[in-house]
Amino acid sequence: MEFLPEKINQYAEAHTSPESDVLAGLNRETQVKVLMPRMLSGHLQGRALALFSRMIRPSRILEIGTYTGYSAICLAEGLTEEGLLYTLDKNEELAPMVRRYIEEAGYQDQIQCLLGDAREVIPTLKETFDLVFIDADKVNYGHYYDLIFDQLRTGGFIIADNVLWSGKVAEEVKENDAATRALQAFNDKVQQDKRVENLLLPLRDGLMIVQKIAE
Repeated sequence: MEFLPEKINQYAEAHTSPESDVLAGLNRETQVKVLMPRMLSGHLQGRALALFSRMIRPSRILEIGTYTGYSAICLAEGLTEEGLLYTLDKNEELAPMVRRYIEEAGYQDQIQCLLGDAREVIPTLKETFDLVFIDADKVNYGHYYDLIFDQLRTGGFIIADNVLWSGKVAEEVKENDAATRALQAFNDKVQQDKRVENLLLPLRDGLMIVQKIAE
């Protein structure tokens, strides 16, 4: 998942604004108590998400895939004063931990945690979004993109995580590797979409940054 040499990665983190105490605590607890802690956005990517959000100043954010809430808290840093962030996940077991850290971070009035299948929940959200972060099951990335595109304002952004998939997307893919094939298809879909401008940023496991420029 890390494409930079470890010394360079450490140097980059040392010259990046630090995590807040709340995020550092969430990071530690995720590493110790939760399965697959590598799914956490972490320090470097978390600061990137926060910076992107502060640049955009969104009033409405949609996050598809909450995990332990780290990225939601980072993205919420850029919300307008009356802004809202909806974060969706199916994992009920992690929900109490997520809500606890959201409250510690002071975003309990701005982050709404929704449980359920994103494909069913998203159509019920009568919102126009300024920023969408996709970090859920990889086989449905293309479906999520199609599902939210009309609810994204022109000029708004989609950021999709894990689009390099530990480098597998650039290699010959095994027949039964559905996740890698889906991510390759998603990356191609975005690249061929004339309604957007896009950048595949090789930060951590790859961020696809998409700006909607036309309906």
